[in-house]
Order: sequence, then C-alpha cells, then structure tokens
Amino acid sequence: MLKIRLKNFKYLMAIVLGFLFLGGVPVEFAEENTFFHGYLIPKPIIRIGLGVNLSQIQIASSAGMKIYEVKTNYKLVADDVEEAFIKGHKEKLSEIFLIRVSQTKDIEEAELLAQELRTKLANKVYVRRNTEDKIEGLFQVMVGDFRTRGDALHYIMTLNAIGIKDTWIVQEEITEEQSRPLWIAINDELKSLSDDTVLYFIPSNPLSYLSFKGRDYRGIFVLRASRKGIVLVNILNFEDYLKSVVPSELSPYTFNELEAQKAQAVAARTYAAKNLKKYDELGYDLCDTPKSQFYKGMNAEHPLSSRAVLETKGEAAFYGGRLIDALYTSTCGGMTEDVEDVFEGPALPYLRSTECVYEKQKEFTLENKNTVHPVYINEKNISREIVSLMSLKVIPRELDPVYYGQEVSFAEVLSWIQNALPLLGKKANGIEVEQTLVNYQSFANLLFDVFGWHERVANLLLKSEENFILRDSIGSNGKESSRIAYLIQEGIFPALSDSGELDRTLTRGEALLYLWKAIQGHPVLIRSGLFKGIRDGNITVEENKVDKEFALSPDYFLVRRNDGDFSFPERIYLLGGEDIRWVERDGLIRMLEVSYPRHSNILDRSSSLHSWKVRKSTETLEKRINQYYPIGELKELTPQRRGDSKRVVELLIVGNKTQAVVKGLRIRRVLGLRETLFVIDREYDTEDNITHFSFTGKGWGHGVGLCQIGAFGMAQAGANYKEILKKYYKDIKIRKVY
Repeated sequence: MLKIRLKNFKYLMAIVLGFLFLGGVPVEFAEENTFFHGYLIPKPIIRIGLGVNLSQIQIASSAGMKIYEVKTNYKLVADDVEEAFIKGHKEKLSEIFLIRVSQTKDIEEAELLAQELRTKLANKVYVRRNTEDKIEGLFQVMVGDFRTRGDALHYIMTLNAIGIKDTWIVQEEITEEQSRPLWIAINDELKSLSDDTVLYFIPSNPLSYLSFKGRDYRGIFVLRASRKGIVLVNILNFEDYLKSVVPSELSPYTFNELEAQKAQAVAARTYAAKNLKKYDELGYDLCDTPKSQFYKGMNAEHPLSSRAVLETKGEAAFYGGRLIDALYTSTCGGMTEDVEDVFEGPALPYLRSTECVYEKQKEFTLENKNTVHPVYINEKNISREIVSLMSLKVIPRELDPVYYGQEVSFAEVLSWIQNALPLLGKKANGIEVEQTLVNYQSFANLLFDVFGWHERVANLLLKSEENFILRDSIGSNGKESSRIAYLIQEGIFPALSDSGELDRTLTRGEALLYLWKAIQGHPVLIRSGLFKGIRDGNITVEENKVDKEFALSPDYFLVRRNDGDFSFPERIYLLGGEDIRWVERDGLIRMLEVSYPRHSNILDRSSSLHSWKVRKSTETLEKRINQYYPIGELKELTPQRRGDSKRVVELLIVGNKTQAVVKGLRIRRVLGLRETLFVIDREYDTEDNITHFSFTGKGWGHGVGLCQIGAFGMAQAGANYKEILKKYYKDIKIRKVY
C-alpha cells in the first residue's frame, strides 16, 4: 500500500521550469544535470541501487518531496508530501546452478575452450563476461544449467573424468514473471499504475533529503521495474556518494589520519569511476553493498572523511592512461598478494605483491632507568599499581618489596588518602586519627568517611545483596557490614573467606592496592592516547585527537603491557601509533605505559585482525566442503602452492570419493576463513584419523591492493596519501578524472 500525507505548509522558493529525461543511461562526466523544477544535482552523477525485487517501499522526506509518474512524459502526482508507501508486484524468482570451468581475459581463448567442451559434453556450454568479482574484463566458460546444487555437484564428477579439475558452482536467480509497480494512493485514494510506469521522488527544496529503511540520502530516488523485480535507485553527485563510502569502508573514528582517509577516497573514486554501468541492465551503476562498495547514505558521513573527499576532488589512479582496478583489503597480514593468484584473472602490473612496511618509518627508543621488583599480594603482582601511586605522588618513592610486606599504620593510610584527594577534586576534610590498627573494617570506614560514600550503601546496595555477598564469611558470625559488602561488590576488597579476616592488620601492599582500586576510575589519574614520536627529548602524544608534547621526568617509570601482562623493560622500540597510558604531575610524565603490539615493523601489526586462530572439526569442514565439491568424507587438506605473500593460492582437498584443487579466493570461501594466509595443524584420534584442523593465520580480506590498516600506519608515520597509493599500486599516476 502507498500512502502520502500532504504537509500543512509549502516552501517558498523559486521554481525553475524544465525537465531533463534521465532514462536508463547514466549522465557522463561532462554533462550538466538539472532535474524537475530546478532541483539540481551537480555533475558528475552516479546511480546506486538501494534494493532489488522490492514489493512494499516506504520513502520519506525531511522537508517535503514531489513525486512524478514518468511514461512518455512527466506527470506530477504528489506535491510537497512527507512520506510515501508504494505497493508493487514482487518478481517470482527461481534458482539455477552453473559450473564455471575457466576464466580468462582473452575472449578468443574462452570461445575455443567452449567449442572444445561442446564436442565432449551434452550440457550447454557458453561464454559470458564476469560480473561477480572485483576485476573487470574477464570472460568465463560456463556449463549448465542445473536445477539444483546437487545436480551440479554430481556433474562435477563428469567434468573431472575428462580432465577438468578447476570447477566452481555459481548460483543465479532467474525471473518467471514481469514485475511492476501496482498502485499508489494519494490523499487516501488508490491510483493504479501502468506497466511501464517509472516513479521519480524529488526533494521539494535543495536542503531536503530523502529516506529509505532508516537511512537518509542526498539526491533523488527513481523506482522502476527490472528483470529482477522492482528496483529503487539513488541518483546523486559523485562526490556526495564518496562522502558516505569513504567512512563506511575506513572508519574515521578508529582510523583518524587524514592522509589515510584521502588515500581511501582516491581508491574508492577510482573503483566507482571504472565500474560505472556495471549493473546497467538493472538501471544503476553500483550497488550499496560490499559487492561494489559500502554505501550507507548521509548517516555515515563524518567531517574528517568528507574533508578527505573534498581535498582529493576528482582525483583517481591511472596506469598506462587507464583507470586501475583499485582493489583494497582490510588487513593484509604483512604482505599483499599478486592479483592473479587471488582472483585468477590476468596479471596486472600495478597489483603486485607488496610488503606492508614503510621504508621511511622512523624508530624511537625509550629507556627505563628504574629497576622495579615484583611485589605480590594474594599471588598478584601489584608493581604497576605501586608505580602508578608513586608517580602520582600519593605514596613515597620506595622500590624495596620488603617494605610492602610489612604492616601498615593508620597514619600512613590517612596520609596517602589525603595526598590523593586533590587529584580527585575533593576537599581534604580534617580527620582525627583515633587508632593505629588498620584492618578491613577500619579501612572501609576510612574510605567511606573521606570519600563520602554513605549514600551509596543506603541507596545502591540491597539487603539481600549484602546477605548474599557475606553469607560465607562475616555473616556467619553475625558481623555483617554493609560497607565491606559494598567494597567487595565493587571489586575493591577481595571476597573474604571467614570473619577472622576482618581483624587482621593489613600490609602496606594490601592497603595501597585497595586504595588504588578505589580511585583508579577517575579520568585524570591515568591519561591515554597514541604515541606519535620524540622530539628534543620530549614525547608527542595524541590525546582526544589533539597532539600534545610532554617532557619526561628524569626518573620516570617505563611499563610495557602485552596481552594483559606487564613488565618494566630496560628499553622499548616504538614506530609511532602505539596505544599508551601515562601519569603526568607538575608538567612531567612520571610513568609511561605502552600497549606493545607484535614485535614487528609491519604496518598493520596493531590491528586485532592481524593474527587469528580457528579450530574446526573434520565433520564441520566436511559438511561445508561438500556444498562445493562432492568429495565425500574429508581425509586431508594440503596447500599445493603459495604466492609471494605466502598465501595459500592452490589447495588440494582429498576425500574418499574424489579430490579437488581449489584456487585463489575460493579457498577462503570453501573453508570459511578470514583469509588465505594460514598454516594448518592437525589433531588425531587413537586410530590416526584427523579429528580437527587448526588454522593459524594473518589478515582479513582478499589481500590484494591497498591495505587499509597499512595505509593508516603509513599516515601515522608521516606519509601523504599519494605515497600511500603508490606504495600499494605500483607505478600508477594520480590525476583528475573530472
């Protein structure tokens, strides 16, 4: 059903009459583009498919829209409305399955192979252009058609028998009926639409935008029938399209280096410009999914990525005077791969295997002049907590572990707390020392009195919670304490095993550990950011997206954190971009903690996707593989060939019925892995049968072209976007495409 609500007001604006029929052909870069009553989309434009085979479509506008019915002319069917619901006929789709037996850039080579196969096979053999992969200009030799995947799997045995081992099943949808918009309702009155109707949705004024499925879009919408059902197309300015694509592909929140964003902008622009009309038969250029590029409308836009698009306006990458296939991958794991070993197409001179390092990478050294010995409390090394409190000048500088194992006095604890109060923005109220013994109860009372936490117990701790927390210790002897229960619940105190613990005098180490837990959440104590470099003995950090410079205290503490563990190394080598935390007092950094990534110079080393491990049972893999190849029981997986990056580019799969050789990116899909850069370990049962395959690998994506995390690493190290692009795309030139 379609329903349109008229607005109670109209916008006063100059209406420029005149129409330009867009039809199914995209406007080229050199043409002017004026649409409907003066609504202008600046050149150049691009058409993005937002949905295929739709039946009920809801379209809204932020400030009114016009709707035109287009046949041989244009007819205004709604003026200045806020939303519309369109009911259409959904295309009935069914499946067919094809077997791809070859792929080549030479159409004559493909035709010769097809001709040879026609003499050997009863099934249909034909050649078609590849539209599935990222690489354009490839021709596929297909055998088909098969009504089920099982039929296609069975026929692979026939192909194997005549020497064809490299096969791949392709699923396609075919249409059985003609779809069309059915009707539209205006002012609650239904209106039928003719079979050839095309609907245009035009914002009422230049500041308005359209919405579909909760996302906002610049430009206009066109709704029309296609061979795959009703299609909704967003037509907008090319650069406005990129303002959404760039942050969708490389998050500016996480990867907030302008030069990396600019490199992504040029790569995305190049890909889009080269692939215009890719889906022309459906009435648009590119889709809004990763099959083309992520496009999420205005909601994805970010000031940093929009700036990157603006500062590279019109720039694209060329090789030999032609736009390149600007492939990019998330995390290459240390080295990208030759394109032909992943996508099985031609060898392209600009998409070669490239080590993900920066030759101009600076290296910085930090040295630690302090020797810090471990201090254990309840089997936990609390040296980092001690160093933090010493750096904040809360406790005196003392590195002897014996000191922290001795009993603490009430006066000592009180002095530590009074030193901490100004850091927390609290007043140091006068507290009289009435006792010298520090146990759990007296320490809890002191924390509550000094920090004013009494309301926390009164309002945030239920009596049932208190009983539950203390039931096995204090409560059993009737010495319940809501303050102690609250501190246990918050993780400041450990769970107490018996009531006798209450009266035991605390050591200095225990007292300062509990104090640290009580105050560590305050944001000004430990600051965090990124390490950027060292200049004139001072370190440069990025804090809240602002670069700052600090001097190091002559006796500062250096801490290394790695996978949850920490140590106090003599020196650390840094490349820039590492996560750090620090304590600053009196303008000096007194403790610097480095979250140390892998000990490597690889640019994407800090990514959580750099390394991974996956363990799969033989039964799980067997079930998955048999969806692609009829191998029967899985017996073995053996890498047959690796590319320059050490990716597995040819994998032998052995079953009890047959075996298959899988190549390139298909390996990743068949095994269900993140990447093809991996090694395999096996687990066996008592009868030497393989029970599990474990994959230890690197990277995420296809591994060809621009490494997005590597680009970010280069930008952090000072590279500009042209350096980044020329690093990953060999011998290219960057120039204006419009």
